[in-house]
Amino acid sequence: MLLDINTSSGTPLYRQIVDQVRRLVSGGQLQPGDELPSVREVARRHAINPMTVSKAYSLMEAEGLVERQRGKPMRICAGAVRDDNRIEQLDELLERLVLAARQLDIDDATVLEAVSRKLKGLKP
Repeated sequence: MLLDINTSSGTPLYRQIVDQVRRLVSGGQLQPGDELPSVREVARRHAINPMTVSKAYSLMEAEGLVERQRGKPMRICAGAVRDDNRIEQLDELLERLVLAARQLDIDDATVLEAVSRKLKGLKP
């Protein structure tokens, strides 16, 4: 599972995990029945407190995104489906990008070019 945990971000770590798993499900990269890594594995891989990961997993379970089965890994729920309004999930990030570009007095063409370069750099 592709998670990018940023410990210096202003966003709480548990919220980063929840939001990213939600986007992976919405984007179809995680399907119903797919297993999530264990709390210990995520905590170790990202050098964060296991309680933080546990909190994220509990929140996802409460919202019906994942399900817990005793003695088995957490799984994406059958009811968790791809979201057709995926672009709306980027709205807050886009607003922050636009605000930062305006504050830095960067013109639209330069911002779009930078975003395009980043997108090309992240493609598999």
